[in-house]
Amino acid sequence: MMSELRDCVSQLRSKATSRTPRQFLLPKDNRGFAKKVSDYYGELTFDFKATDDISDAVKKEILKALDEGRGIKKEHAEAVAKAVTDWAVNNGATHFCHWFQPLTGGTAEKHDAFFQFNKQGKPMEKLSAGQLMQGEPDASSFPNGGSRSTFEARGYTTWDLSSPMFLIEGTNGRTLCIPTAFVSYNGDALDVKTPLLRSISKLNVAATKFLNLVGHTETTSVQVTCGAEQEYFLIDKAFYFARPDLVMTGRTLFGALTTRNQQLEDHYFGLIPDRILAFMQELDYELHRLGIPAKTRHNEVAPAQFELAPIFSEANVAADNNQMIMTTLKRVAEKHDMMVLLHEKPFAGINGSGKHVNWSMCDNTGLNLLEPGTEPQHNLRFLATIAIIVDALHRHANPLRMAISGAGNDHRLGANEAPPSIISAYLGDTLDKIFHAITEDKTFSPNLNNVIDLGTNQLAHLLRDNTDRNRTSPFAFTGNKFEFRAVGSSQAIGFPMTILNAAVTDTMLEANSYLEEQLAKGASVDAALMSLIKKIMSHSFQAVFNGDGYSKEWVAEAQRRGLPNQRTTPESLKTMTDPGSYQFLVNLGIFKREEIDTRYNILLERYIKIREIELETMIDMIHQFVIPSGLEYKKVLAKIIKNQTSIGISSQFEMEAYKKVTAKIDEIHVLSQNLVKELNADHSDHQKYAEKIAQELMLVSTTMAVICNDLEELIPNQFYNLPKYYDMLFLR
Repeated sequence: MMSELRDCVSQLRSKATSRTPRQFLLPKDNRGFAKKVSDYYGELTFDFKATDDISDAVKKEILKALDEGRGIKKEHAEAVAKAVTDWAVNNGATHFCHWFQPLTGGTAEKHDAFFQFNKQGKPMEKLSAGQLMQGEPDASSFPNGGSRSTFEARGYTTWDLSSPMFLIEGTNGRTLCIPTAFVSYNGDALDVKTPLLRSISKLNVAATKFLNLVGHTETTSVQVTCGAEQEYFLIDKAFYFARPDLVMTGRTLFGALTTRNQQLEDHYFGLIPDRILAFMQELDYELHRLGIPAKTRHNEVAPAQFELAPIFSEANVAADNNQMIMTTLKRVAEKHDMMVLLHEKPFAGINGSGKHVNWSMCDNTGLNLLEPGTEPQHNLRFLATIAIIVDALHRHANPLRMAISGAGNDHRLGANEAPPSIISAYLGDTLDKIFHAITEDKTFSPNLNNVIDLGTNQLAHLLRDNTDRNRTSPFAFTGNKFEFRAVGSSQAIGFPMTILNAAVTDTMLEANSYLEEQLAKGASVDAALMSLIKKIMSHSFQAVFNGDGYSKEWVAEAQRRGLPNQRTTPESLKTMTDPGSYQFLVNLGIFKREEIDTRYNILLERYIKIREIELETMIDMIHQFVIPSGLEYKKVLAKIIKNQTSIGISSQFEMEAYKKVTAKIDEIHVLSQNLVKELNADHSDHQKYAEKIAQELMLVSTTMAVICNDLEELIPNQFYNLPKYYDMLFLR
């Protein structure tokens, strides 16, 4: 059996290294040339606002209803339903589904055929207005956090008019996906989208009023915009399915690090390997057809790690797009005999993956509220907006930390590769000095020497970026937006954006009240803004940190400033049981108290389940792979020792190796048996159990991983029956 396993691993290596890039050709135009992106961009999407098959009058009425937050008329829904049915069926769709985002972190869909019978009993294809607007999936098996009983399993999906419908392709046909919200029988949000839409609406109202107060009377609406970068790993499919930990948990639970990994810093932005580039080219094509504006692609820091970034779009659409990006990454990768790993830390010892959520606000006139202009010290509206956002981080650090918590992200936060679990803002030297000058009643003197001299006439001189992005900050100002860098690579971005939108709305509403008071007293707009900035930053400057967020000194400094530092997911989730920290979400109408409790229960239960799966998988792999490999090696060593002893030859090396392997096997066997007892014990208090997992059992699993790695390095390749980091990270 062991011989067969060794041959199997060898065959996997041979298979991975002999694969050729999958050939992918862009479709041709009528002249025989490859089509441009603009020729096929969005061809798989249907937006009622853009189609010629719906009258302008109907579109206007639907948009008016959307702006006013009321339902649309049945006849208008019927017009959309007919138009999208004709479009979808003519493009090969046989089924439709309500596509939604339950509290699993992923997406869900139940397909229904367009096929039905008319009144005369003849077959036809139709999507009714009712089917378009509302669905009724069985919700019994979705996470509910105790918010309903099994016998009250009914849930409703309702059409989200603001996000385009799209077609997904299968081998033998297409399906129309209708983006929807998902709510319970009692109207409680059971998804990611519903609270996100609420938060966008609330911030729209607050930000519009803010701009009106400071003189932008032409502003009638403010839109939250987002561009979410996506980091991921790619490994050969053969290695993936030979590692039970990757299949079961999305990450390697143990593995000895290769001697060369990322320390030479040669992979970042390096030449993209042919096989990877072939995958990226097909990925871009599929995303562009779905109307997802994929823009950049490159090698990331770690070997086998890559990144995709789209152009900014409206926040709700960006959240939907990111879910489709993750799905499309996986689907296209398999066509190339590769697997995408979206886990935050699939390999120990090298960089994990994040999802940098670039966030801003833009009004109906095109004004970006986070655009500083050439002289930010004179743009008081911009400075006030920054101050309001910093205040949101300072006041609502606990909910923001909770929003990016998760078992996977715990491996990254504060691990010298990602922002720490302390929520702070990086503003850059210029803004930092401006705010200091304002709070200290001093005059700001800009540094005019901002040209970088490259020492050669052949290269264009560069202007220093006053925001020079701090890669160690969880929330960095990056020129005309904030980059929420602490979001995990596998997370649905809608949830952290919801909390961020809500936090900013809360502080902006208070700022609006203050501005109204100042203006009513006769203050000029500039004087009122200056007073507001000084008032906010006098206490919220504690949340600004421009230094090295990875340093131990910052942890101590943050504690001195009174900033919270929840190092693990259970610590962070526990803050949800404190009504005071989360009451603003209820006051704003973004969450009901019951919906917050639901999410606490679901997130806590999910953390426990993920960790239990990891620990149980580790125990299984130790006994199915690691120990048998060690025993096989011991048999060979024992035979050598016996033969050499019989003829009087020293076996010092063999004996030492035998003892080392034996000691490691005995040690890991005892640890695994103790871990089994812990997992089988009664754990009725989920919060305490989660904390025990984070603080104790994960330390045990780390010790076990180190022992497994030691055995991997002791046991020759010919006896080790699992793909190693060398195979997964470098062979393709």
